[in-house]
Amino acid sequence: MGLRRTFKLHGRFGRIVALAAMFFFVPAVGAEATNLTIELNKLEPQKESCRAYVVVTNNSSTVYQALKLDLVLFQPDGVIGRRFALDLGPLKAQKRSVKLFDLDTPCDQVGSLLINDVLECNGETGSIPNCLADLAATSLAKAKLSK
Repeated sequence: MGLRRTFKLHGRFGRIVALAAMFFFVPAVGAEATNLTIELNKLEPQKESCRAYVVVTNNSSTVYQALKLDLVLFQPDGVIGRRFALDLGPLKAQKRSVKLFDLDTPCDQVGSLLINDVLECNGETGSIPNCLADLAATSLAKAKLSK
């Protein structure tokens, strides 16, 4: 009987420990959510160049008048190919949109893209702080997009 009670105590104790762990170690719902998601969706050859399709999802109530990124293109061997600015604005609130831009590089020479920094980030009321922290970068293309 004493052995049975010990297991029941451990069973309750185990549940209490599990519940406590949920409160201390599980992030709050939405903690991983970001205001802006930038996805490199596909790269399409255009003669001697490459067209990038970017899907931008604005999950916030903020209207972005300007969102200019400092991008670095890495070649497949990891060597930097070029650096350029990309203006994704304007972005409507609570809206998903597609932006196109041409890289002056053949698609087979695009290994990855890095969001190096945010050059400009403005809403209706002026500059928006911490834009880079609010960005999430993803890719469905062979070339990866990161920050």
